[in-house]
Amino acid sequence: MTLHLEASRAIPVEPEMALALVLPAPLPKIFGRRYAAITPITEIRDQTGAWDTAGQTRTIVLADGATMQETLTAIDAPSSFSYEITPLSGPLKLLVGHVVGRWSFSPAGTGTRVTWSWDVTPTSAAASVAMPVFGWMWKGYARQSLEALEELLVGA
Repeated sequence: MTLHLEASRAIPVEPEMALALVLPAPLPKIFGRRYAAITPITEIRDQTGAWDTAGQTRTIVLADGATMQETLTAIDAPSSFSYEITPLSGPLKLLVGHVVGRWSFSPAGTGTRVTWSWDVTPTSAAASVAMPVFGWMWKGYARQSLEALEELLVGA
């Protein structure tokens, strides 16, 4: 069973600008704070060139030393981009088997509604029991990450 998680925030920038700034954004600036058991991103490794072509991969390093392999799967400018995360290491490896993520950008008043979503596949039926708790943590992590993203976009 896959768990769908989603959070959004209206940000006072144009959708085209939002996608153009979010796609290559430095992940430690957006995801630089811990929320419950979800640790911050501290580093990106193994990325070649700009993060702008489907099929590119990179390694995300978390503060606890865990890593995730991210693959950019699609870019549909100016409305969205998608990615997959697998495999994970560290404590979340026991819970999360695979993630399909998506950032979408839609007009909202004089700005953009930025929506971040994850479809999380647990590692096992036993791990699926913990998905509501993981979902609660992710929503808090997403809220503070969207706040940081707004600061980054409005300051650009």
